[in-house]
Amino acid sequence: MKKCTLIYNPESGVKNKAKFVELFQDVFEKASYQVTIKQTEKRGDATKFIETLEETDLVVVAGGDGTLNEAVTGNLHRKNPLLLSYLPLGTTNDVGTMYGFGKNMRSNIERILEGTIQEIDVCTINEKPFIYVACFGNYVNVSYDTPRRLKKKYGKLAYVLYAIKQLLKEEIHKHTITYTVNGKTYQDEYSFLFITNTSHLAGLGLESIYKDVKLNDHMFEVAFCKVQSRKDILNILYCLKTMDLHEIPNITYYQTDQIDIVFDENLTSSWCVDGEKLEKKSKAFHLEVKKGFKMIVPKDNITKLFNES
Repeated sequence: MKKCTLIYNPESGVKNKAKFVELFQDVFEKASYQVTIKQTEKRGDATKFIETLEETDLVVVAGGDGTLNEAVTGNLHRKNPLLLSYLPLGTTNDVGTMYGFGKNMRSNIERILEGTIQEIDVCTINEKPFIYVACFGNYVNVSYDTPRRLKKKYGKLAYVLYAIKQLLKEEIHKHTITYTVNGKTYQDEYSFLFITNTSHLAGLGLESIYKDVKLNDHMFEVAFCKVQSRKDILNILYCLKTMDLHEIPNITYYQTDQIDIVFDENLTSSWCVDGEKLEKKSKAFHLEVKKGFKMIVPKDNITKLFNES
C-alpha cells in the first residue's frame, strides 16, 4: 500500500475541519493509500514536518499559499526532496486557481489522484523560496496584514476593504534602485517591484498578468513600476485588462533566471513573499531560480502552464 502524508493547516479557509479530514482520508484510502495526518499549530510547522518526514510516496499540503511556501522551503532543505501536491484551502488561493483547482473539495482531492507529475521552478530571494510572487512597495502588506477575522468573515473581499483603507492613508514612496539583470546594470527610481512565476495574482487585484507564463522554463518575470499617484495605479490596473504588462507605459519588464537588486536606503517596509512578510531586513537582494522540484498538479492547465519535457 502506498503512503500519503497530509500536512493540514486548520487556520485556512475550511469551515468544517473534521469533515474535511474525513473526506480526504476516505478518497485517498479508496485509492489504496495509507494516510497520515500532520496538523500545523504555528508558523513554520509545515517546514519542520517536511524536513523531518520519513520517506513517503506523496505529501499533500492543504492550506493557503503560505502553507505551501513553508512546505517547499522544507523540501529544499532535504537531501532527497519528497513528491508534493497542493490542496488549496486559503482565502485567495492564487496558486491553486492557477493550477486548475475549483471550489468542490471532493473534486479537488480527486484532481490530485488523477494529476500528473511536473517539474516546478522554485525561485528564491536571498535563499528564501517563493512559489509565485515576491513583491515590494506600498500596499503589498495587505496580503499579510489583513486581519484573519476579516478574512474569515469576508473572504477575498477582506483584502479589498483593507487595501482601500491603506490606499487612502498612505503616500506612494519612490525608491532609488540599482539592479543587474541579464548581464547589464541599471539605476532608476521605482515605486513597485513584482518578481513572479505565475499568471494569477488575484490577491493583489491582478488576475491575468502574463498570457504565456511557464512554470518549468527556468525563468521568472520581473516588473519595475514607476507610479507617481493613486491615479497611476488605477490606470495600470485598467491597462492590464487590454494590454500585456511589458507594453504598459511606466513599467520596465524583464524575463530572466536571476537578478540582483540594491536599494539606495535602508528599508522600513518589507517584501511580500507568497502572501507572507519577508522578515529579514536588507538593502541587497539576490533572486534566482532553483530547478528540479517535482509536484503532482491537476491536468486542467498542463498545456498552458508547462513546456513539454
